[in-house]
Amino acid sequence: MSLAGARLGRAIGPVRGVAFDCDGVMISSIEANREFYNRILAYYDLPPMTPEQEAYAFMATSRQALARILPERLHADIPKMGREIVDYRAEIMPYVKLFPGFLDFAAHLHHHGIKMAVLTNRTRGGMQAVLDFFSLPSYFNPVVTASCGFSKPDPGGALLILSQWGLAPEEVVYVGDSEVDRLTAQRAGIPFAALHSAGRRDPCG
Repeated sequence: MSLAGARLGRAIGPVRGVAFDCDGVMISSIEANREFYNRILAYYDLPPMTPEQEAYAFMATSRQALARILPERLHADIPKMGREIVDYRAEIMPYVKLFPGFLDFAAHLHHHGIKMAVLTNRTRGGMQAVLDFFSLPSYFNPVVTASCGFSKPDPGGALLILSQWGLAPEEVVYVGDSEVDRLTAQRAGIPFAALHSAGRRDPCG
């Protein structure tokens, strides 16, 4: 995977800030997501996810994904599933891989004074697990998750980043890998850099 792709490379000139999606951009988590949701399904003696459910779960928040793949009779238990059924840090994080070259690229941006943030549909706990597991630098600030009250493609998270940085939309690039990410950037008026990880089929086509 090359983070210094043509689109982002052209954008870096006047850009003062870069916001990154997490899954599919910073980390490879397809196997981890599959393991997480299928363990919950197995706990309730339900079959594993279909390919269509996997594609949806990759882009949605965990609560949205669980509401889609579980029968309605179990929806009331969703808030506790990630804590009581699966130990995410101990059982799932070992399946998550940091993309080669990402930290070097981020260090390059930091060296040139470019602000960096994370904008993800992960929950606060899920994102914190990634930050802790890989000891990611503190210069990713702010880290905006679905727990902040904004789930992509709601542009609220992107607008929050602009507000905290004091930057105009045209001074920031959002790096994502899905149609949901593109819509988020579009609705916030932020230029979008599309990144497609090697070996991953884009479920949005």
